[in-house]
Amino acid sequence: MSTPSRFKKDKEIIAEYESQVKEIRAQLIEQQKCLEQQTEIRVQLLQDLQDFFRKKSEIEMEYSRNLEKLAERFMAKTRSTKDHQQYKKDQNLLSPVNCWYLLLNQVRRESKDHATLSDIYLNNVIMRFMQISEDSTRMFKKSKEIAFQLHEDLMKVLNELYTVMKTYHMYHAESISAESKLKEAEKQEEKQIGRSGDPVFHIRLEERHQRRSSVKKIEKMKEKRQAKYSENKLKSIKARNEYLLTLEATNASVFKYYIHDLSDLIDCCDLGYHASLNRALRTYLSAEYNLETSRHEGLDIIENAVDSLEPRSDKQRFMEMYPTAFCPPMKFEFQSHMGDEVCQVTAQQPVQAELMLRYQQLQSRLATLKIENEEVKKTTEATLQTIQDMVTIEDYDVSECFQHSRSTESVKSTVSETYLSKPSIAKRRANQQETEQFYFMKFREYLEGSNLITKLQAKHDLLQRTLGEGHRAEYMTTRPPNLPPKPQKHRKPRPRSQYSAKLFNGDLESFIKDSGQVIPLIVESCIRFINLYGLQHQGIFRVSGSQVEVNDIKNSFERGENPLADDQSNHDINSVAGVLKLYFRGLENPVFPKERFNDLISCIRFSTVVAIHRLDGTEESKRTSKPQFNSLSPDAEGDTVSVASIILVLPEFSFSWLWCHSPENVCESEKLKSKKGSF
Repeated sequence: MSTPSRFKKDKEIIAEYESQVKEIRAQLIEQQKCLEQQTEIRVQLLQDLQDFFRKKSEIEMEYSRNLEKLAERFMAKTRSTKDHQQYKKDQNLLSPVNCWYLLLNQVRRESKDHATLSDIYLNNVIMRFMQISEDSTRMFKKSKEIAFQLHEDLMKVLNELYTVMKTYHMYHAESISAESKLKEAEKQEEKQIGRSGDPVFHIRLEERHQRRSSVKKIEKMKEKRQAKYSENKLKSIKARNEYLLTLEATNASVFKYYIHDLSDLIDCCDLGYHASLNRALRTYLSAEYNLETSRHEGLDIIENAVDSLEPRSDKQRFMEMYPTAFCPPMKFEFQSHMGDEVCQVTAQQPVQAELMLRYQQLQSRLATLKIENEEVKKTTEATLQTIQDMVTIEDYDVSECFQHSRSTESVKSTVSETYLSKPSIAKRRANQQETEQFYFMKFREYLEGSNLITKLQAKHDLLQRTLGEGHRAEYMTTRPPNLPPKPQKHRKPRPRSQYSAKLFNGDLESFIKDSGQVIPLIVESCIRFINLYGLQHQGIFRVSGSQVEVNDIKNSFERGENPLADDQSNHDINSVAGVLKLYFRGLENPVFPKERFNDLISCIRFSTVVAIHRLDGTEESKRTSKPQFNSLSPDAEGDTVSVASIILVLPEFSFSWLWCHSPENVCESEKLKSKKGSF
């Protein structure tokens, strides 16, 4: 190939490389713009939410004042009437007049409720949205700093690849030039040897001496050019090997950034956003649900939208919105030069020993880096879990704000313990920001370490494959170089059950036969505890308990212990009820088969009437309760004892007793039916 065409080919290769790098650089800029645009959209959304709830708060307060004026207007008219005087004496009125008084009292109660709702919007929900906006902006700034660092590292890798490629092209061109000069010297030698082969009897002595001197000069020149060619050839091989290794490392770095690092950066921008927005909107839902239960149908639609707040799906949708910005680029291909068809690392002599030493050094360094980076990863994950715990606390229930009394205290006193008035909020937010700072520091350290490991691992794997193929070619064996064993991860063992049959998520009959308990201890103990402490507890079987306490109680029962044996109520009643629901829900075969559900409902209704009569202590009511449940027992003899025992103990726990205490525990009949479906 002539020199002009060779230069033209080099320029085309460099132009193609620069074009690909330019596209990646434009992609990185576009990614920053997308993330910044996403943050601006979030801030604007939060500002709109603040304006919306501020206006809604004003409307609710105005409505509350109008209701108070309405009630006061008609109460003033009734204070001088005879009915009012009679009402003050013995609280006995005609039913129409009593309805009129109750109606006025209801208007006053609604006035207080709407004033409470306005205060929650103004001093709770709006402040939450302001904090979320500040947190989103702060998260974006910190993520942007890390993104710039990653972009700089990525461009350094690309520049390094460009330098190595140019070096390879230069050495390869010198090798080709030295080879052509060597061939030219060989041709001159052959030509001179051909002349020296002519008959010498007619050649003079001087010419004969001159030819011998010329042959020696050509031989010396050939030796020099042979040495030069060997030197340039070795440099070309080393440069090509370095180029291939750098190419592999660059592709691995680019792939890791687009597949892993970019996703992690989006997660950093979203850190706490969805959970905080979930809490803010759940505060709004809690206020609305406690204000009017008749609005449940419309609010369920909003709750479904709040429940669907999930960072992973949002992140996927966000990336799908901008496919050109987040789609990984094509891998860099090996650009051969001047007909060089070798596209893999050469492990033959004289570079085999050097590559083997480099492979061992990479292997040793990778082992150290992986251990260090694994520790950083564990610290990062633990810190992230701490942040998640901070931003997912369930503090959005404002049902206490709607507790009414006969006192005429101001509305401010009923909501004095709101989210923002707690003294611990400043300390909690300071701890959160400090934890965030530590997390971002560790996250940056983890990314830097993992990027270095990715590049070194790519070179290590390529050398391993190359040296393995070199071993097979030289020693006719398929045995690769020795590799360090992978570190084993030790998982924390779960609590071991005392019984061979499973207590939770198992079969009731098998457990009873294995344990010898006619009624499982968990059923008997939980029912006893709820009967003692939970019948008048508001939200029983509806409000979720602490998951940590539920797991502790569950693990204790699995070990054969009875954590509820003490008479003191040192356990949360909602957690105990949650354990009982968890047990019955996980049974392989329900205690009450689905085909007998209607019969069960009939018996429950009957037992409710019987439970009411039991308050009178009549013997007839006591005799007529259990036969109704005995009719639900299975026909098979082997199943009768266990299932019948459960069936007979449930009336003693008695959903009917829950119904009798419904004014205190606010447990409605329709909700009780849904709870029975778990059994």
